[in-house]
Amino acid sequence: MTFTYPAVFVPHDNHDGGYHVFFPDLELCEADGPDLEDALEHAREAAYDWITVELEEDEVLMPEVSSHEDIRLPEGGFIRSIMVTVKLLPDND
Repeated sequence: MTFTYPAVFVPHDNHDGGYHVFFPDLELCEADGPDLEDALEHAREAAYDWITVELEEDEVLMPEVSSHEDIRLPEGGFIRSIMVTVKLLPDND
């Protein structure tokens, strides 16, 4: 099963660079990375973990996906859609 949610990337204020990432639709799902590549990977991992936990609940309530136009961006922030694939059944190989 594949899920795609918008993630907001905000540059860190310090001189070391890096990004803080949050998902407006996935409550308390956040990540950080020292550069954009790592921030993307950490965001994908955080979303995967969040979605996996939700799918284990008795009543699965996946949040609606926000439109990029409806997301308020902090200064310097930008949006990237993050795609996560979760296997629900084991392979039969």
